[in-house]
Amino acid sequence: CEDCGKSLIGECKLHGPLIRAKDRVIPSRARLTLPHYLTLRVLELRAGNQQILGVFAKKVIQKRTQFGPYVGQLSTKLTCYDESRLVLQVLKDGGKYFLDTPNEDCGNWMMFVRLARNQEEQTLVAYQHCGEVYFTTVKPIEPHTELKVWYAADYAKFMEASAVFIKEESDVCPLPPVAKEPIDPWICSSCGSTFGTFALLESHQCIHKDRV
Repeated sequence: CEDCGKSLIGECKLHGPLIRAKDRVIPSRARLTLPHYLTLRVLELRAGNQQILGVFAKKVIQKRTQFGPYVGQLSTKLTCYDESRLVLQVLKDGGKYFLDTPNEDCGNWMMFVRLARNQEEQTLVAYQHCGEVYFTTVKPIEPHTELKVWYAADYAKFMEASAVFIKEESDVCPLPPVAKEPIDPWICSSCGSTFGTFALLESHQCIHKDRV
């Protein structure tokens, strides 16, 4: 204590505790890379204060606007899997690697972009160019609209995923809106994980194929 000149274990009984000043909270690397015309919104709060985030436009974004490259750690296996995000892989030096983002300090804002469930809500297309993954807008994005992504046709083949949203008939058209009633889940035969759509199951199964 500088007031009574004594070294004490704990608080000074005469002059009381020190006034504690906290460091300023610094946003993660991923949040700091967010363009000024985009914003993050909390869509859901799960157990353990886990936030489900979405990326939204603050102003009109023109069609054919390119974002990227996607920043992540190259990995031979995926350590962080989220069924609401796209699984991404790239070719590097003849090898196929996952773009892994186990935390917000090893990626950029693109890790928060959720996958599109149907053609109507898709605003971005993901593709690989020169060993990097980019997202490009497929239509003008209005303010307050969430950015959602799906694979480009060639990249879907590379990822062994569906390139289009397929209806029951042979017509290529959007999937119907997500039903309010519970539906039977798609189950992975390798690990037993369940998924809400067949497209999510396909994205997940590429993990097992890579391990084999």
